[in-house]
Amino acid sequence: MKDAFGIPQSLLVLGGTSEIALATARRLIARRTRTVWLAGRPSPALDAAASELRALGADVHTVDFDALDPDSHEVVLGKVFAEGDIDMALLAFGILGDQAHDEREPAGAVRVAQTNYTGAVSAGLVTASALQDQGHGSLVVLSSVAGERARRSNFIYGSSKAGLDAFAQGLGDALHGTGVHVMVVRPGFVRSKMTAGLPETPLATTPEAVAAAVELGLRRRSETVWVPGTLRVVMSALRHVPRTVFRRLPL
Repeated sequence: MKDAFGIPQSLLVLGGTSEIALATARRLIARRTRTVWLAGRPSPALDAAASELRALGADVHTVDFDALDPDSHEVVLGKVFAEGDIDMALLAFGILGDQAHDEREPAGAVRVAQTNYTGAVSAGLVTASALQDQGHGSLVVLSSVAGERARRSNFIYGSSKAGLDAFAQGLGDALHGTGVHVMVVRPGFVRSKMTAGLPETPLATTPEAVAAAVELGLRRRSETVWVPGTLRVVMSALRHVPRTVFRRLPL
């Protein structure tokens, strides 16, 4: 169970090699978390992540999980919850894609959509149902400010995150009063392997900063978290910029 400050004893990471997820796991282990499940495709990177967290003192397990195989999600995640209660599930998988390539080759765009949205809907519903059955827990969903308004430079990725964000908000409303808390996290540009080589945008952040915001959000039982917080004001303004003007902005 969580402590009085909302820190979970047990954590399930969907997307076990995500830099943001691992930064969050490290931070929570330093506070109180003792059991961690890393769900992802089998790989040396997943094994290395598990070893790193074990060295910090956590009891870490890995589980084979593929966002693109929703038919397997109920069985795979059901086995995790059968081992004991999960206080927090972090939905952290996703791919950026290559906008220019994916516009020319729609199969690439479909893969982005299936991973970031369809896979997340499946895993999110299965996880939410399991949390509801146990009567408590938090589902933290990594969204993105890219989903707030589609930009020419990454509208395929942004549209997938917009769908995920709307889904997570609706799921949170559906679970209100059940004991299950849903928190949507909207980071801006995060300096990570996924964004390496891309031009950095203003108000860029780090996986560690996102992890700190996640912890604070858990303590406050927030429903939406912006990283950095000033992005909330920025995006509120950008949402209302006329489209003819928005097209000309260097975004």
